[in-house]
Amino acid sequence: QVQLVESGGGSVQAGGSLRLSCAASEYIYGSMGWFRQAPGKEREGVAAIDSDGSTSYADSVKGRFTISKEYAKNSLYLQMNNLKAEDTAMYYCAARRFRRVSRPLEIYEYIRWGQGTQVTVSS
Repeated sequence: QVQLVESGGGSVQAGGSLRLSCAASEYIYGSMGWFRQAPGKEREGVAAIDSDGSTSYADSVKGRFTISKEYAKNSLYLQMNNLKAEDTAMYYCAARRFRRVSRPLEIYEYIRWGQGTQVTVSS
């Protein structure tokens, strides 16, 4: 089974930046995404990338977050700029190894999940 390991979370002041990384134990041929879950809230899709490089973003992060994938390293990244207090959450990496999903920001589309990395933004 594919293992996903996130890193790069931390604490930052509002307006700052963080870069999250997700290392996959095997090559992902399908879709990958970043999701987040704040305390007391449901998990939500943040950004996703398909095998052809096409990307999707939640409206709340458009223009501030950038998702990218480094195929040679089986790694997924999320560059987060101009962070806001409302971005505070546990961030999860997700993958569908052999399939390009039709709704890339929907939780049910993904089978493999990482353990998460905490992002805390102070205002």
